[in-house]
Amino acid sequence: MSKSKPGKTGAGTEANAPTEADVNTSAGDHTDGVFNLPVVDKDTVLTGAAADATDLKAKLKDLPRILRIALLVDRRSGYVHDRLIADIETLSPGLALTAAFATTDDPATALALAKELDRLAVADDVPELRHIADCVRLVSLPIQNDLAGSEDYRRVTQSLMNALASLPIDIDPSLGAEIESFCIGWAMLPALKHRLPRYRYRDQTAANHASSLGDQAATRRVEAAEATIWTKIEARVARQSDKAEDADEQTAARALQSPAVGPNQCVVARLSEREMKAPRVKELLAQYDGVINRALPLIVPPPLEEVRKALLLEFPYAQNVIDTVLGDLIGKPTVRLAPTLIVADPGAGKTLIARRIAELLQVFCWRTDSARTDSTVFGGTDRRWNSAEPCHPFLAIVRAGHANPIVLLDELDKAGGPGSGTSVPSNGGGRLWDCLLGLVESESSQRYPDALLQVNVDCSNISYLATANSFAGLPRPLLDRFRVIHMARPSREHLEALLPAVLADLARERGLDAKWIPMLDGVEHTAVASAWPGGSVRTLRRLVEVILRDRDARATRN
Repeated sequence: MSKSKPGKTGAGTEANAPTEADVNTSAGDHTDGVFNLPVVDKDTVLTGAAADATDLKAKLKDLPRILRIALLVDRRSGYVHDRLIADIETLSPGLALTAAFATTDDPATALALAKELDRLAVADDVPELRHIADCVRLVSLPIQNDLAGSEDYRRVTQSLMNALASLPIDIDPSLGAEIESFCIGWAMLPALKHRLPRYRYRDQTAANHASSLGDQAATRRVEAAEATIWTKIEARVARQSDKAEDADEQTAARALQSPAVGPNQCVVARLSEREMKAPRVKELLAQYDGVINRALPLIVPPPLEEVRKALLLEFPYAQNVIDTVLGDLIGKPTVRLAPTLIVADPGAGKTLIARRIAELLQVFCWRTDSARTDSTVFGGTDRRWNSAEPCHPFLAIVRAGHANPIVLLDELDKAGGPGSGTSVPSNGGGRLWDCLLGLVESESSQRYPDALLQVNVDCSNISYLATANSFAGLPRPLLDRFRVIHMARPSREHLEALLPAVLADLARERGLDAKWIPMLDGVEHTAVASAWPGGSVRTLRRLVEVILRDRDARATRN
């Protein structure tokens, strides 16, 4: 019979642990001068051997035994004790302490077995028994006040650290991190056991708490590793820009004669005549013919005072956003905004104000749902694939017909995936953040290597407006490139200003001119004012939608 055996707090130490002789003396009845010694159940041995043969993955079998056992304990795997019993029976069968270890939860018995295995390792010249003895200690040592002074604890700590130091350099990173977290947590147990939950897991062995302490010690190491990765990404982007610049110089000699570029114009993509005539390229680029090798206009900003006045009428609570964004255009001949991140509570109207800024500046707005877009999609797909397409900023230019549209990155804080700003999308594509670094920088965006066109495209005139509920999870290199503006929530006093914009937006959604939807009458206005306390523009929009549906229903009945 196999039994899972968590250790118990306050159990005895090696000082009062039973010996093999103690177990033999008290093991059973004495008949005809022969003791009935306890024996290990054969099913226990078979269970442990079978678990070793089937459960352990190949990458675990190459690990030192004590690390394998540590991982099994950490992962709450079954039959950990049965595995050890099977190993002991193979190397030193018939020990009474092994049978006691198999059927009791007493840590003192387990530590006595470990001590006996150490003795047999020397007496029988079986060094492997010493490793098994350390594993028995690992799975059996309880959390106790004198843990730091325990010779058994020091012995296991030394074995774990030696095994950790011997891990190969090319070990799987996630597996190596799991092992390191356990080993460091184990070493921290005597000093930080006060950090453990007071009531949860109080009866479990020391090994059950190791990883939780190790994880607490690893947060800054993870942050440092992420910073290193971002540094490498930036260096790679810089190298790509240098290579792309060299490629531009080589392509210039055989490119088509550059079209005449007038004031407030820009050639976004240049391809040679030979490239344009290649059958595969010709087929792929047919839909982009109006943009390649053509001088596209750059939209000139309208009178900024009129734009500001219109925006303040609609968003009186967002004056800081309006003045900061429009301030970029003072004295500039064309519309081009600094990369800007608008941070506000959900429903405050971040997306709406970004879209209205683009509309009033008379430039096209390309919206990207950051939570559903990865770097492979946004950055473009290689022409070798059936799903080949250029980068989305280039697509925004194609759709706009001018070279300086606004790209709206909605909910940028969700670009890393659910629950964490640093997780990688499940579809295998990189995070959207990874390709933004080269697009929001003026120098690198001027020579962005497009995967479909396979030439550098000039995306430097594109403006980027991003929205987020919080910037806490965004990586530092990206925040360094975006100007962050906090937008206040609208209050009830802003209702009069918000209603016309909401009605116009709903009219646009219905495909109507805003003048075809009358403003709310007195009863309707009172109903909305009493139901909307301020805060979420999204809630206000839903209330107005209810009013309009009621209008439609009454018009049908009449």
